[in-house]
Amino acid sequence: MGNDAYSHGESEFTDRIVDKAGAPWPVEPGRYRLIASLACPWASRVVLVRRLLGLEHAISLGIVDPIHDELDWRFTLDPGGVDPVLGIHHLAEAYAARQDEWSNGTSVPAIVDVPSGQLVTNDFARITLDLSAQWTAHHREGAPDLYPEAWRDEIDEVMARVYTDFNDAVYGAGFARSQQAYGRSYGQVFSCLDWLSQRLTTRRYLVGDHLTEADVRLFTTLVRFDAVYHAHFKCNRNKISEDPVLDAYLLDLMQTPGVGDTVNMAHIKHHYYGALRMLNPSGIVPGGPRQDWTRPHHREQLGGSPYGDGTPPTRPSEIPDYRWQA
Repeated sequence: MGNDAYSHGESEFTDRIVDKAGAPWPVEPGRYRLIASLACPWASRVVLVRRLLGLEHAISLGIVDPIHDELDWRFTLDPGGVDPVLGIHHLAEAYAARQDEWSNGTSVPAIVDVPSGQLVTNDFARITLDLSAQWTAHHREGAPDLYPEAWRDEIDEVMARVYTDFNDAVYGAGFARSQQAYGRSYGQVFSCLDWLSQRLTTRRYLVGDHLTEADVRLFTTLVRFDAVYHAHFKCNRNKISEDPVLDAYLLDLMQTPGVGDTVNMAHIKHHYYGALRMLNPSGIVPGGPRQDWTRPHHREQLGGSPYGDGTPPTRPSEIPDYRWQA
């Protein structure tokens, strides 16, 4: 990849929390705190999976301000600008408690060990899989199986393309440093969207007959597309709302308890337009687009159900209206 192109890169802290006796970081309810930005698609995956699996009681959640300062993600939405559990002002303090130096910046999602205050992992690609496979003893009754063993090869194959050609490629278009790099990423995005539209024409979900990790990873980028990536990142061939299949698929997911109720569009828009000043020097946040998530989608006619043999979460979600001060 040339130096004119963007890549999200690899996670630097890849320790795992596993259900195994003697593990350095064992599964232990109440021990860990998830730090997330509701603006960030990578972090929102973890928030969404935690909610679908009913792990709110086992792993607490801290929300950072969608606009970080010159240091990094900050807890200015909490009283005194301090995370009430970790007692820190900036997420970098948890990174520094783990080790003195790190090379890839301070990113979310991050899981922090509460007793020591140390970062455990920021491995966005692995965290959600481990919530599904390692924390099963603490899932809510009726939790869906988001990573069924029998479907894993197909899920992994779909997720690999979605990551390279959509999740990462929208950033490649937005942060491209040459016309050629932009063109490559732009082409990837819309080739992938065309493939997804065709795939989802006859099936309700990407793999199998219920929600899986593949849908989670597509959803958090798809829901940001019309409001952010279409204009802000110049991915403007068409909007998701202009593709009948993808529009209906997104509506279906937005109306699914445990999925749509993890979206906070105020945080999303204020981060992308207010924090990325290299793309939007004025910091002005657009008022639109107007998005009606209550429209009928008729996707149930394709069969399947969101939770398989399970049930929707019943715990109320405060995320769509989570406190925000401009």
